[in-house]
Amino acid sequence: MCGIVGLVGAGRSGDIGRMNSLLTHRGPDDSGEYQDPAAGVFLAMRRLSILDAEGGRQPMSNADGSLWIVHNGEIYNAPELRQNLTAQGVRFRSSHSDTEVLLHLYERKGEAMLEDLNGMFAFVLYDKKRRRLFGARDRFGIKPLYLMEQPNGLAFASELKGLLQLPGVRCQINPDSLFHYMSLLYVPGENSILQGIKRLPPAHQFTYDLTTQSLTTHPYWDLNVHAPKQRTEAEWVERIQIGLKEALRRWMLSDVPVGCSLSGGIDSSAIVGLLGEMGYKVKTYSLGFTGEQEQAWNELPLARQVAKRWGTDHHELVMEPTDLLNDLLKMVWALDEPYGGGLPSWKVFQFMRRDVTVGLTGTGGDEIFGNYGKFMTYEGNPLGGIGMYLRKMFGGTGRPTMRRYFNRWYHLPDATKRELVFAAAGSSNSPQTAALLDTLYENSEAGNVRDGIAYVDFKTQLADEFLFMTDRFSMAHSLEARVPFLDHPFVEMVFQIPAEVRTQGRDPKYLLKKAVGDLLPPELLTARKRGFVIPAQLWLRQELRPLAETLLAKERLSRQGILQPEFYDRFVRPHLEGRADCTWQIWAALMFQLWHLVFIEERCTQAPTFTWQNIAQ
Repeated sequence: MCGIVGLVGAGRSGDIGRMNSLLTHRGPDDSGEYQDPAAGVFLAMRRLSILDAEGGRQPMSNADGSLWIVHNGEIYNAPELRQNLTAQGVRFRSSHSDTEVLLHLYERKGEAMLEDLNGMFAFVLYDKKRRRLFGARDRFGIKPLYLMEQPNGLAFASELKGLLQLPGVRCQINPDSLFHYMSLLYVPGENSILQGIKRLPPAHQFTYDLTTQSLTTHPYWDLNVHAPKQRTEAEWVERIQIGLKEALRRWMLSDVPVGCSLSGGIDSSAIVGLLGEMGYKVKTYSLGFTGEQEQAWNELPLARQVAKRWGTDHHELVMEPTDLLNDLLKMVWALDEPYGGGLPSWKVFQFMRRDVTVGLTGTGGDEIFGNYGKFMTYEGNPLGGIGMYLRKMFGGTGRPTMRRYFNRWYHLPDATKRELVFAAAGSSNSPQTAALLDTLYENSEAGNVRDGIAYVDFKTQLADEFLFMTDRFSMAHSLEARVPFLDHPFVEMVFQIPAEVRTQGRDPKYLLKKAVGDLLPPELLTARKRGFVIPAQLWLRQELRPLAETLLAKERLSRQGILQPEFYDRFVRPHLEGRADCTWQIWAALMFQLWHLVFIEERCTQAPTFTWQNIAQ
């Protein structure tokens, strides 16, 4: 696991070190640089050693030095790939480095190598003979990669902050990204929050031609949601069991200790139960909160039962929810971009890192199996029936508009943002967020609502919120977070299950529960979904009230020129006075303002030493 950075352009040798130093948290064990001044190519990395500590050092080259690579992530089928390459006559210098596998696979197959990879990765390879860079990102966007074209060059980095250190970079907000953020609480898609800096999308590759100075990107894979296969329910249950075990066996590949985040929900508990059944002895980590108000979503008792059942080395952290606020500015710094979602994972990863370097999480399980029954917004039937209501609601189009879905699941409609939230100049030309989701739905070519909604979630919330947050919060503590539910052969198999079999309206995960139910406490199978939430409504009226009154004051908003000054009177004041519940509209705006303060106003080059209390004084 690493942080990677790179530059193409003359006279950039002094910049690469500054970029790399900002990613030390992603790799505190080692660092390395490669420079080809004649070609103007500079690569660097920070390493968190997981596999082959000695033989896996980077940047790494092939035998004749014609290829160099920096690689962030893990290739979980590397042992099989290495065995196949060895049989073809390839000689390896390392004992079991997955990065060296990438080099030799590229030598043999070129860009087609991506078809063979199973894992989470973002890598960039310098091909000296072809005078080009070639890079790619894993299928679901587990590992990040930012790209920035510059005059006569290119820059890339695992995190946005690595690019902000370059001379001449103008930190100008992308108005479209901010427009979407205020509804979604995360920035979706290829465009980052800053103009001129893009994310390489999940399942995409890029090439940069040094001779023509041209950058091209295109997808190498897509989630197929329109090729169902017919099998009995019992056969599908067996395939889920086998597929998850195979995924876990691959994703347990490590030379360092591995732990499991155990929330007490189905997904993380299934991972622990299957590992226990397979004979693995693991450490488990659970987070709980004190106070009567928090007990409604406290899953410690359920997690404790799972840990006891499988004899794990179990650890619990119990804390006040407000303890999260002590690290609020550190989280903003770690995230790179505005984010208004959940925060408790920060403490889970910090807690786990005391003992282990690798942590497994249940991320992805929700999106694979129905995602809280979001499709019911369309089907209009609490039992989840598909046929009759769809024809009545959607006529002959065969698919719905996403407007109803968008207004049901997100926090600010497009019209409200234009009329009541953004200053006129900041949003008048921004595309509708509902239209963004609608386009993704159409691209899915799904034959039913359940598959279409799942496709949209994979392309937006999973990649740009949950995996984004998981990567930044775990790597801030130098922990490699793994998501075995997103083993791509497993995901591809699950989406071959007809939608009406894969999910049910009342119980979207019923098929997963059938597959792992005998490994889990019975009460866990019927417990309502709790999840990690933050008491933002109360925070804004109590502890964070001075911060909201400072950063969302009419005078500040007027000077800033992004949000309307009236945002305070329309949303903030009524909420603070208890006359309305505008929690998520205010929380989105407040987290944006904290990001703006750290990255735009203060131009921080390291984690802030000031606190939110300092700001609110």
